[in-house]
Amino acid sequence: MVLLCFFATFICYIDRVNISVAIIPMAEQFGWSDTQRGFVLSSFFVGYLVTQVVGGWLAAKLGGKAVLGFGVLWWSLFTILTPLSAVAAFPALIAARILMGVGEGVAFPATYNLLGRWVPLRERSRAAAFNLSAIPLGTLFAVTATPFLAVAYGWPSVFYVFGAAGFVWFAFWWFLAGDRPQSPAAGASGTAGQGEAAGQDDRPDHEIPWRRIFRTRAVWAIIIGHFANNWGLYVLLSWLPSYFASELGINLRSVWIYVAPPWIASFVMSNVAGWIADRMIRSGQSVTATRKIIQTVGFVGPAVALGFLAGTSDAVSALIWITIALGLASFTFAGAGCNHLDISPRHAGVLFGISNTAGTLPGIIGVALTGFLVDQTGTFAAAFYLTACILLLGWIVFLLFGTAERILD
Repeated sequence: MVLLCFFATFICYIDRVNISVAIIPMAEQFGWSDTQRGFVLSSFFVGYLVTQVVGGWLAAKLGGKAVLGFGVLWWSLFTILTPLSAVAAFPALIAARILMGVGEGVAFPATYNLLGRWVPLRERSRAAAFNLSAIPLGTLFAVTATPFLAVAYGWPSVFYVFGAAGFVWFAFWWFLAGDRPQSPAAGASGTAGQGEAAGQDDRPDHEIPWRRIFRTRAVWAIIIGHFANNWGLYVLLSWLPSYFASELGINLRSVWIYVAPPWIASFVMSNVAGWIADRMIRSGQSVTATRKIIQTVGFVGPAVALGFLAGTSDAVSALIWITIALGLASFTFAGAGCNHLDISPRHAGVLFGISNTAGTLPGIIGVALTGFLVDQTGTFAAAFYLTACILLLGWIVFLLFGTAERILD
């Protein structure tokens, strides 16, 4: 189940990120400004915002299997429709990207619902970090494969090939996945007692304590931390290829060489962070202290690296600082990134939907604002400084108010 969810997240990100590279030849063909490119890149997050909490609620009521499966099919369809929409009209492309975001919005809430049912506490950091490590791996695949497909077969081929992957995944998902360990679909791997180990009980999951959730300081610490983390993540996801191409003069065929190492570092370090976190917990360190220590690395480290990045104009130096920033930022996957599973395994999907709603706002505001800042200043320095400040703010809030005590179940 963890592996199937990992590949869903992988497909989620190859479909989401491919346009960050494909938009370079698209903008040349259609004559878009940086501000228009920002609108294209950020429009996805409008739809993504809408279905976060709804996705968590539907997963609690209907089961994560059906919700995640439907979401993958939906966003894969609109990935395939992207080239036709772009040729038709600029508003049609914006609409297609919004509708694609609607499908992807249910992915993480449904996945966290399933992880909360399946994974026991002693393995939770690794499971959550492994699932989230599909983000850099999917990003790496997208930024590596997209230039080759775009140059060899034209940029529309990127969306056709990547969109088809979701339909292939669904064939495996529907026959192999299960909502709970005791589900017949789980087969021999659904061992007895795993449900209790994962912290589940027989109460209906759709009885959600909404008032308690929004009155809990630890929930707001997660929400603000998620917002800060995603500001950095989405700005780099969307603009990194354009940063190397437009500001540092790297051509489209070579841009993947500079974009790939940071995401390799992110994939490796996210799994290292999950292992470290679980090791700290097993050795007797409190879960709360573990999350805060890991989160400190994940916020302060990237903030410092982005400060240095803003002051460089050399491609190799920029690559080093971006690699450090994304490698250390991946520690958040084993910090606030799995804190939802600590404070409420039963409602983890809903909690993730709530925090990721706030975490989606940077995709709309931050990505578009970055394009505006680049248009106004001619460089990415202001965007990098702003991102560093937001990360430090998120770190302070999580340090003061975060906890890993189970307080909502």
